[in-house]
Amino acid sequence: MMQRRLALAVIAACSTAAPPPVWAEPRAVVELFTSQGCSSCPAADRLFGELAADPSLVAISLPIDVWDYLGWKDTLAHPRNTVRWQGYSKSRGDRERYTPQVVVNGAVHALGSDRSAIETAIGKSRQNKTVMSVPVRATRASDQLTIELPSGAPAVFASVSVWALAKSVTVAIARGENKGRTITYHNVARQWVDLGPWSAVTHRWSVPLRDLAGDDIDAAVVLVQTGTNAMPSVTLGAAIAPIR
Repeated sequence: MMQRRLALAVIAACSTAAPPPVWAEPRAVVELFTSQGCSSCPAADRLFGELAADPSLVAISLPIDVWDYLGWKDTLAHPRNTVRWQGYSKSRGDRERYTPQVVVNGAVHALGSDRSAIETAIGKSRQNKTVMSVPVRATRASDQLTIELPSGAPAVFASVSVWALAKSVTVAIARGENKGRTITYHNVARQWVDLGPWSAVTHRWSVPLRDLAGDDIDAAVVLVQTGTNAMPSVTLGAAIAPIR
């Protein structure tokens, strides 16, 4: 998997009517950091399939490569996912990095196989009133994905990104801690694009669907988030849209 440059048409604010949102104000973005080389992860991967089916959640599986040395190279992992996993602990100011780990709304972490802990983390994250406070409209029209945020100057600096997901990927693991197991991964991030900052001038983008295709991509997630790629932080809004 390699990051691909997208041909982006950045469109300034306009007054034309927009179609209704594909995903109406989800309560949480749940990111699962998992690994095919982690014996504790399959339980979290199964649970994540249930979370991915919850229409109130935006669920993203982000396989990491830190356990590749244990005898099996994760076939879905990417170094960018590992940097994101590490960056969250930096932005929180703790050293809490483990697998399976979920990060909820960019702010609170929990054990990825513990549904109760994840629900508690969702509630805790939403004590911050900025969390998931920005409505995000993501619509597919013909061969374009159109993304729209509210006009006007944002209260805080935030960047916008699109993550292309494969809804279901099944892997037979031949070596390492999960040797002999066949595991299905859900909503796996396979590629991404950084659209840049959200501003009063730039709050609408069009992305050609051909630039999100490949690797069995089924859907696209739009994230509006504070922080940086190296140190991501609070998620202000999100939406998910089918792209095939």
